[in-house]
Amino acid sequence: MVKISMTTYILRRLIQSILVILIVSVIVFFLIRLLPGDPILIYLSEREFSSLTAEQIQAAKHQYGIDRPLIVQYFSWWNDILHGDMGKSLFYNENVTKLMAERIPVTFHLGISAFVLSCILGVSVGTITAIRRARAIDTILTFLANIGICVPVFWLGILFIYLFGLKLQFLPLYGYTSPFVDFWMSTKQAILPVISLSIFSIAAITRQTRSSVLEIICQDYIRTAWSKGLKESYIVTRHIMKNSLIPIFTLLGLAFSHIMGGSVLIETVFSVPGLGRLAVEALLKQDYAIIQAITLFMSIIVVAVNLFVDIGYGWLDPRIRYG
Repeated sequence: MVKISMTTYILRRLIQSILVILIVSVIVFFLIRLLPGDPILIYLSEREFSSLTAEQIQAAKHQYGIDRPLIVQYFSWWNDILHGDMGKSLFYNENVTKLMAERIPVTFHLGISAFVLSCILGVSVGTITAIRRARAIDTILTFLANIGICVPVFWLGILFIYLFGLKLQFLPLYGYTSPFVDFWMSTKQAILPVISLSIFSIAAITRQTRSSVLEIICQDYIRTAWSKGLKESYIVTRHIMKNSLIPIFTLLGLAFSHIMGGSVLIETVFSVPGLGRLAVEALLKQDYAIIQAITLFMSIIVVAVNLFVDIGYGWLDPRIRYG
């Protein structure tokens, strides 16, 4: 094997990330145009389509550039993006950048909250189950983690609404309030969506943490630490956690990706005005500009997080920089 430098490793991952974004943009751009129906006709049907002439319909298509060849539309779209223009929404009649700017803080508020919750609970519960292996708490928590892996996120959201909203009336059923407007109401409205978004990631991180910790516990230096009579908290924090978190670190990118993808369903279920709900509305109306912009934005975020994880993992464990 030939060892490569950290700089070469980063450049390689950066090039791979750019290729992934380009491939995603091509797939999304051409795939949504395979959907049945014409967005212009759908749009005009809401505005007395029967009263418009063929020339007026063609003029509308020309206005939004839909009458040009697809390959021309694709490169024109990228040219606009590189100049800071994400396009104009057909149905909202507004700049897509403005629409997304209004929704991004909402999605990030819920997504980052869910991600932080997943990391804290996943690592903590996984460590507890490994340290207390084969005991009742290990059996119960591992069983719950296995269930959490399989539960559909949208079904869980509906179940939470029914149980905590309708029956117990503990929490709001739907909606979103900015924490800068009303922090207490924002917290109550965010609890169910955040938990729904984080369940799968908590379960996945728990399982991975348990496996990693169990592998570290069997090492000789851990047995030596126990034999010296060191406190359990010291051994766990200084020896076990420090070495077991390296493989868990790679799972964080997948967890974040799942949370961002799940926001489409959760924001729809809980009527949260974020990017996910905007994407669903745009898909139903075949608003190409919004779908393309949101998908590209989400792809860039997810790829950037995975790139950060790869670089961080390469820094933590130099062995993976061999090629």
